[in-house]
Amino acid sequence: MSTATLTRGTTRTAGRYGFRNVAEMEWLKLRSVRSTAWIMLIFAAGMIGVAILGLGHVDWSSMTKADRAGFDPTNDGFAGLAIGQLAFGVLGALVITSEFGSGMIRATFAAVPRRGLLLAAKAAVLGAVTLAAGEVLAFASWAIGEAVLRSPAPHAALSQPGVLRAVLMAGAYPALIALIALGLGAVIRHTAGAISAVVGILFVLPLILLPLGTSIQNSVGKFLPMIISENSLTAVKPVADSLSPGAGFGVLCAYAAAALVIGGVVLSRRDA
Repeated sequence: MSTATLTRGTTRTAGRYGFRNVAEMEWLKLRSVRSTAWIMLIFAAGMIGVAILGLGHVDWSSMTKADRAGFDPTNDGFAGLAIGQLAFGVLGALVITSEFGSGMIRATFAAVPRRGLLLAAKAAVLGAVTLAAGEVLAFASWAIGEAVLRSPAPHAALSQPGVLRAVLMAGAYPALIALIALGLGAVIRHTAGAISAVVGILFVLPLILLPLGTSIQNSVGKFLPMIISENSLTAVKPVADSLSPGAGFGVLCAYAAAALVIGGVVLSRRDA
């Protein structure tokens, strides 16, 4: 972020700083760094590109009866979300860890001494941007996936049960991952460490549960973000022994809220 951008934000918040002023400063920061544009590009390429590759090569005539029964064009079209959630997780971590890494966090704290307010503004801006981008690209990848899916393979329509919910969740899920990453970044304060924590939660924890037996996988695994996402994006049939889409969404919201609250407490108690 440029010095001029920070100066503009500092000037607007000096002396009197409300939530709106701090949010405007955070919006200037977010849109001025190159990493934001690159991450959005990676997210779009992952979501749309994988949807085209996955559904564009479906050969209905060669599929078995069991494969046809379980075929879910909505879920298959969101295979790129594995890339998308990681991209937004990186963005969420960078929103705060990049300032610690560069030392600019001191200037930010000087402009906004109320650190809880600062984190709330970061969360609001990050959440709004990632949710808007996530929903737009979720609908885009769904529509493009349906367009490249060749008949006689069955197509999905938003009016069918579970399809609209899956598309909406595909946009909201990575935004919640970004907020969780923001909270982790406020606690860890190091970019590599925060990103590693996000990767561990998303990809490593499900692998750790594999050797522990089916009962533990079912009882614990259903609360992991990846499993929640897998069930929420399924329109044909739910994943066995998992939370309902509504309950899963509530759990993810609770994770994001807990991460931000803990991050706010740690941010307030530690020196820059």
